[in-house]
Amino acid sequence: MKIAVIGLGYVGLPLARLFATKYQVVGFDINQSRINALNNGYDHTLEIEEDELRKVLIKDTSLAEKGLFCTAELADIADCTIYIITVPTPVDKNNRPNLAPLYRSSETVGKVLKKGDIVIYESTVYPGVTEEECVPVLEKISGLKFNEDFFAGYSPERINPGDKEHTVDKILKITSGSTAEIGLKVDDLYKSVITAGTHLAPSIKVAEAAKVIENSQRDINIAFVNELAKIFNILNIDTKAVLKAAGTKWNFLPFKPGLVGGHCIGVDPYYLAQKAQEHGYHPEIILAGRRLNDSMGEYVASEVVKLMIRNDISVKGANLLILGITFKENCPDVRNTKIVDVIGALKEYNVNVSIYDPWANPAEVESEYGLFTTNNLPDQKFDAIVLGVAHNQFLNLDLSSLQNENSIIYDVKGILKDADGGL
Repeated sequence: MKIAVIGLGYVGLPLARLFATKYQVVGFDINQSRINALNNGYDHTLEIEEDELRKVLIKDTSLAEKGLFCTAELADIADCTIYIITVPTPVDKNNRPNLAPLYRSSETVGKVLKKGDIVIYESTVYPGVTEEECVPVLEKISGLKFNEDFFAGYSPERINPGDKEHTVDKILKITSGSTAEIGLKVDDLYKSVITAGTHLAPSIKVAEAAKVIENSQRDINIAFVNELAKIFNILNIDTKAVLKAAGTKWNFLPFKPGLVGGHCIGVDPYYLAQKAQEHGYHPEIILAGRRLNDSMGEYVASEVVKLMIRNDISVKGANLLILGITFKENCPDVRNTKIVDVIGALKEYNVNVSIYDPWANPAEVESEYGLFTTNNLPDQKFDAIVLGVAHNQFLNLDLSSLQNENSIIYDVKGILKDADGGL
């Protein structure tokens, strides 16, 4: 058995490294610079430590029984028997599912697919994508027949970027296959490396649906507490104090208000909503939660401006510092970060916004959002400071050195003791 992992990002690389401790694994990515960095032992996502990566790297799969060989050459995955696709599944500017990365990766695999091979998808999708969208591409490109010549499986990723405790091997894995026999094979494969165990779903569609509702459930719960934060702010009640008091009940769910971005919670509900609408059902709660969470960036900006006005700070031309632009703490991932919504809304008030984030790659931020960021703390005073991301570096930061005489601090994450406002 030889495994190919297609897409070496936040999901693919940790999975490839884990499988490489027991099997021959070829990690395939179309980004040659990414391959070059990995072969030098460097992972820019910071999910895998350099020494951990170097332990499994090999230069030739024919010379080793196990290990990870990283490549951008299609020929290098031609003799694999299992293909695991771990590419992103984003939404477009209108929040419609964008399956282009899945189509392209399916075409890639289709070019080398052989009789008896198994193709497993890990990307988050709505129910039916694997068998109704991806499999036809595999059949067309390969000329092979599904469930006769080749087979499919679905095992949704549950990676939590930046989390060094809940790593891929310690998260229970859902598995499934296009036939009962293939389901068992897929389950055995993951069971051989996932110490947390596996759950074999009865069908691929069940596994797809299970994944997409995991993040939809979190999205709705966060939308609820975001709405509570808005209500309690109007009533001049401390939201954190309310949640702490309510949390004394054994079955109260401990969600906190905040900006909901990233490539999972802020995206997956749209996939489920799209499928429901195709079948004539308009999902009210799911989309209501999305609308509320998507509005929080503008809400934060308006609250910051109100706080500035109350402190006699001239908003137009004010200098404001944003602390953090990644979508979550202690992680370099800037995909679908909602901090940019706050920045965009503040710029509409003609505020001069500076962004400091020791984790984010400035080049990536500029390419993705057209914004200038710095990894170094600015040497100047600001009229307002907004903590957007709870990086460890910010916990003990001396904010007084960055403040003017009457400047304000707004804490989106609720971790600062001396903030003038926050969610």
